[in-house]
Parts: sequence; C-alpha cells; structure tokens
Amino acid sequence: MREGFLERIAAGVLVGDGAIGTMLYAKGVAPEANFEHLNLVRPELVLELHREYLDAGAQVIETNTFGANCAKLSAIGLGAKVAEVNRKGAQLAKSAASGRDVFVAGSIGPLGRGKAELSAEQIAEYFRVQSSALADGGVDLLILETFSELDELLTALAAAKETGLPVVANLAFGEGGRLPGGTRAEDAAQRLAAAGADLVGANCGAGPLELLATVKRIAAACSLPIAAYPNSGFPEYLEGRYIYRTTPEYFADRAEELVEAGASLVGGCCGTTPEHIRVMAERLQGSTLSPRERVPAGLVSVVTRSEEVARSEALTPGPSPACGPEPFGGRRPEGRGELSGRFLDAWGVEPVITVELDPPKGLDCERVLAGSRALKAAGAHAINLAENPLARVRMGNLALAATIRREVGIEVIAHVTCRDRNLIGMQSDLMGASLLGVTSILAVTGDPASLGDEAGASSVFDLNSFTLLKLLSDLNRGVNALGNPIGAGTGFTLGAAFNPNTQRMDVQVGRLEKKVANGARFVQTQPIYDIARFEEMMERTAGLGIPILPGVLPLVSGRNAEFLHNEVPGIVIPEEIRKRMAGKTGEEGVAEGLAIAREFIEAAGAKAGGFYLIPPFGKYEIAVELVRFIKEKTRKAAFNLF
Repeated sequence: MREGFLERIAAGVLVGDGAIGTMLYAKGVAPEANFEHLNLVRPELVLELHREYLDAGAQVIETNTFGANCAKLSAIGLGAKVAEVNRKGAQLAKSAASGRDVFVAGSIGPLGRGKAELSAEQIAEYFRVQSSALADGGVDLLILETFSELDELLTALAAAKETGLPVVANLAFGEGGRLPGGTRAEDAAQRLAAAGADLVGANCGAGPLELLATVKRIAAACSLPIAAYPNSGFPEYLEGRYIYRTTPEYFADRAEELVEAGASLVGGCCGTTPEHIRVMAERLQGSTLSPRERVPAGLVSVVTRSEEVARSEALTPGPSPACGPEPFGGRRPEGRGELSGRFLDAWGVEPVITVELDPPKGLDCERVLAGSRALKAAGAHAINLAENPLARVRMGNLALAATIRREVGIEVIAHVTCRDRNLIGMQSDLMGASLLGVTSILAVTGDPASLGDEAGASSVFDLNSFTLLKLLSDLNRGVNALGNPIGAGTGFTLGAAFNPNTQRMDVQVGRLEKKVANGARFVQTQPIYDIARFEEMMERTAGLGIPILPGVLPLVSGRNAEFLHNEVPGIVIPEEIRKRMAGKTGEEGVAEGLAIAREFIEAAGAKAGGFYLIPPFGKYEIAVELVRFIKEKTRKAAFNLF
C-alpha cells in the first residue's frame, strides 16, 4: 500500500476522510480533553470513528495523531508517551482499514505556542520522533496539515522525508491565499515542491470556497498533485456548542470544483462529518472528473516571483528586520507629529531617560498628566504606561498615551500585553493606536489573568512577546497578520522587555536575540540593584547594537525591599542592600532608597547610556529627583558619552 499511493494519485482522485476533533466532540468528548490521548484510554471510540469514515467511502483515512507531538503532549504530562500515542494511533487506523483497498495517512500538525521556546534542532527532533513512530505503526504515508508557518512546515517535511514514506504538505492559508507575514500560496507551493513534498495543498481556513481559490493559485504555479481539505464553513456558537451549517450537498459541489481546479486528494477538515464524506465520495467516485492538466511550475515561477518582488517593494518603504536594524527611532510617517520616535534620538548624545507612570484605576487622569508635565520639565525623554499591570484593571493605556502626547507634548511608550486581546482585537487596537498618534510600543506577554482580582477574567494569549513583535513589525511594513495591505504602515518604534535577574542569563539573552530579530529596537529591563549583574548583562548583549535601559526602582522602606525580593517575580535585591534598608521607614526609607538608586546610576554611567525609572507607588516626585540627578551628572560630563 505504501508504494501504491503515489501511483493511485497519479491515476486519478482519492477521497479523504473528514474531521476527527469535530466528531469526537460530537460523540461526547469534552473540548478541553486531549483527543490524541484517546488512542490509549478509549481506543474503541477512535476505531469506531475510522470505520464510520471508511463506510462513508473514504479512501484515505488519517490517524488520530494531529497534536501528538512532544511539545503538546509534554504540556499535559504525557511527554514520555509520544511514541506510544503515535504508534497506537497508526495501529488503530490500520486495524480499521484491514481488508479494504484504502490508505492510512499519519497525521502531523504544528507544534503550537510552545514552539517559540524551542531551538531549531529541538523542533526538527520533535517532528522526527513523531514521524518515526507513525512509520513504525505502519502508516502508508504522512500528511502534514494546518501549518500556518512555512518554515515550520519545511522543517517537518525534512523530518518526515527521512521515513521514506510519501508526504503530503498542507498549509492553512488566510484571506487571499496568504500565510501570516504575506507569503503567497504560489510561492509556498514551489518551496515545498523544491523541498521534496510529494503532494502540496491546503486545509482548514474559512471554508470550501476560499480554499478553492487557493487551490487554483497553487495549480497555476506547481505541477505536483494537490491535496485539499476545506473546513465545512465557519462555525456558529449555539447553546454551548459549535455548529457547522454547511450541508453535505454544498460541500460535495465545492469538492467537484476543487477537482476541476487541480486537486487529486480531497477530504474535509473542521466541521465535516461522515455524511459530508459520503455525499462527496458518491459524487467524485461516480464521475469522470480528473484534475486538470497544468503548465510546468518553472514556467510560471519567473512571473510570480517577479510580481512578488514588485509587490513587496510597494508595501515596504523601509528595510525589514531581516535586513538589519532600522534607525532606533524607526520610520516616521507623515502626520505622526514631531514626537514620533524622538525619545531615542538622544541615544549616544545624553542618557535616554524613560519613566513609568501607572494609569489610574478610574477615570481621573489628572495625576498622571501632572506627573508627565513635571517629568518633561525635569528632562525625561518619554513616559512609560503599563497595561493593567499584575492583571489589575486600570484605564486603557493607548487612549491615555494619546492624551498625554497631545496635552503634555512628551513621547509615550505604551506597553501592550498579549493577555487581553485575541489576534483580531490586537490588530484592530494597534491600528487604532497608530491613528491616535501613539508611536512607541513595548511588547510584553503580560501577567496571567489569574494573578489579578477579576475572578471571571481569562487570559487570551493568542500571541506572546515574540509573535507580538513580529505582528508589530508587519504593521510597520504596511501589512496585517495575513499579509494584506493596510496602507503606509504604522511606524511604531518597538521595544522589548528583558529580565537579567536569573541564574542563567544566557537563556534570557537568547530570548532577547529572538525579540531583536522580530523587530525590537530598544530594551527596558526589570529593576536591577546589583551592579555586577548589570555589567554582565551589558557585556552579553553588546552585540545586539540597540539601546538597553536598565530598570531603576527606588526602594522606600525595609518592608518594601523584602516584599520586592521575596514576592515579586523577576526582582532580586542583594543582601547588602536589604540590610541597608532594614528598619527604615518614612522619609528615612525614601532617602536611603534614593541614595541606593543614585549609586547604581552613577556606577552604571556611560555603560548604560540611559535608564528606565520606575517610581514606587506612582510617586513621580521621586522620579523627578532622579531625572534631575542624571541631568546634573550629564552637565558635569561625568558620563563621558561617546
């Protein structure tokens, strides 16, 4: 059967099966359950589903192993059972197919959100382990599906090819047949073909009609057989369940069109049932349809590549992060005002000073405005506005940032977290922030909602700090997450957070390198109290070539110092400093805390090139004193900057 799959595809059309997750959910499995683990704990249910699709007419069935990779299974304590889950999934599908003239495809999906923390070697090994286990279980081919990142799919493809099995490589395209970041279906198909895929194609997405357009684009650029597994349209949330309303007849109509457009392997993704497959199989197996002939891929490649270059140049007025760092201030689109990205213009001339102020918990923002005015007068270059720090509700910082810029005339760095918005809302709010004139963003993952005091709140985390920076970079280039044009671009100056207070700073430096690669142009750190730790951080990050502003949080009492050291993640206060603060309260405590902060600033000197001041409890008057101290030291040439 392994050798016959490609021969059968070359001779005509094969019918795939439909959704596994949708049907297991319909059979009573909780949506939060791990479907792949059912291979071990409820194998009879998985076997029953395979047989239902086979009875419906499927000629290629997929194993229940889409998410059975090391990253996803380890997250729920099943990392040691990756090979077992995959082998069992293959054996169940082979058992269901026994005695039938059908093929079993080992299903492999992307690694998910945990991939951002993995090295390239780990990612490749995870796919290698899963592919090998499926091959050992006896599958006839491997199907890589629902990948939205081409590079990840190429890595999975290389690992899958090591088994010697035929490999289907499917991407999940967005609107207009593009991947996040803008790669077109035509170019993705050509790269997959060059990397050794036996079939290329698409699955998931908006529904059959959208996928049909994508298949046509792939067919125009690639001569390999095409796989098409569309969703059954968009789901509707009704009375606690997701309902798909696309009828089997409509799905079969579109399946015929998919074959006419060039598809050789047609099945279903989310929302499709055995009934969808039955009607589709009756249509396709009872017809004389065959995939249309296509021009050689190389003939089209020259045209599509040239069009892509022209389109890219039109959408990208400045260099992308992959071409090296932009100027620290970033691009400054017309209409953004005189403040746009200006706070970093001081870099190399005088210490850059940014100061964090807390948005109010209610509607009165007069204290924040007063603090901004005082800090501007003292010489600060920018105000930082956190977004619901510690998952506690405060005024929206993007609107407040626009208000401060308008009424005070100082640059504002708005912190944007991944906790509170899904990918759709994030893009809308960021474009809205650009419209309001906000030009500087610090991208942070954010504290989980469980840390806050809103019992009914939940975290979103469609993005993390790495992918948020990538999204912001795309918006700066003038495209959204799907690669569709949005106009001239947002022109944000992008910042990243860094925590040097860890035992393994090399891990944090590695994370920071990824952030810089994704578009970060300045860095602000957690509060630092240890000058030796600061010097190590500056030495390890010297090659990044971007401003790094150490965090300075003045202490106010002995209790405050102990609280920060023992209860606040990311803050480490050396014992000698805690001893200095011990027993001190009131004015004495504030004075000692300011003295410690001044000593750190003076010791850091020119190595820092700037500071990120964090006044305790919103006491901006303390920050004003430190700003004046830094300015006075600068006037006396104590910093010897460049």
